[in-house]
Amino acid sequence: MEWIKPDININFVGLRYKAFLLSAIIIGLGVAVLIGKGGLNMGIDFAGGTVVQVQFNKSTSPEEIRSALQGLIPHSMIQQVGAADAHEFLVRGDMISSELQSLSHQVQEVLSKAYGEGQVSVRRVEMVGPKVGADLRQKALKAIYYALLFIAIYISGRFEFKWAISGVMGGVLLVGLYLLEALGLNVIYLIFAALIITLLLCWFLKLPYALGAVLSLVHDILITLGLFALTNKEFTLEVFAALLTLAGYSLNDTIIVYDRIRENRHKDRKQPFHEMINGAINQTLSRTMLTSGTVLFVLTCLFFLGGTVIHDFTFAMLIGVVTGTYSSIFVASPILILYEDLTKGKRVLKKATA
Repeated sequence: MEWIKPDININFVGLRYKAFLLSAIIIGLGVAVLIGKGGLNMGIDFAGGTVVQVQFNKSTSPEEIRSALQGLIPHSMIQQVGAADAHEFLVRGDMISSELQSLSHQVQEVLSKAYGEGQVSVRRVEMVGPKVGADLRQKALKAIYYALLFIAIYISGRFEFKWAISGVMGGVLLVGLYLLEALGLNVIYLIFAALIITLLLCWFLKLPYALGAVLSLVHDILITLGLFALTNKEFTLEVFAALLTLAGYSLNDTIIVYDRIRENRHKDRKQPFHEMINGAINQTLSRTMLTSGTVLFVLTCLFFLGGTVIHDFTFAMLIGVVTGTYSSIFVASPILILYEDLTKGKRVLKKATA
């Protein structure tokens, strides 16, 4: 049974400005929430401190747990995890204990006094020092930037056969990144500045495919981070792994469409560029929907049935698959049209003034 007809012709590119506006609104809201909350709700991997996972045999509340642990963990954030009837909670504090086993016994003892013997079990205790957390944050940001940079280099060589230009761009940016880092610039501003320079170089070096791919990946990552800030979910190493995974998934979708655009351009150079791109999106639509649909089905099962350990990971992946499919159709490909229109306008203006 065919769900999508081979000769389907939906006017995706005609909706590009509405799609750009929708993306801008969602990203703007996400950034506003991030600024309003002072950043993401960093997990212990990045923030440092101690996390204790406890399970109760009866119903309780975060306030009661906080009160019971006040003498041991004075400043704590308590969050219920899993199903409501599991009575399982994560207790996070900024305290650092060199003896995790000792802390586990202390928590067990304090809570047993408050709730009764046999009513509480300590499932796990983890500790990350503040220096280690800060180091992990820096490495995570750099990993995302390097992934985007090497994606730009690969796309430039793969679709525009400009390996030399893209290689020079990558080398200059890597050297510049290390020089700016040596000056002591904050890593967040450093990566942001390097990303802006990467996009500008893609524009001025005439690398539209790389520009479209990088912008679509930035689009996906910003929307995912915004939704994590909005839902106040923890940003952990697992979620960071999901971000890199969804970057690869989104890029795969984008490459499929770009391949078809390149094939169509070789077949008929007289066809208007926007029609050619719209045709390429429609021709790959069946493959895109089937791939995304099967991945979404598996992720939905994992989200509801996979337990608390991978809950945030699958949440990030669900957002990423949806935004990645959307951006391949409404961001990465239409950016090629926008680039073509702007550069064509410049050429016409030059001829008129010559």
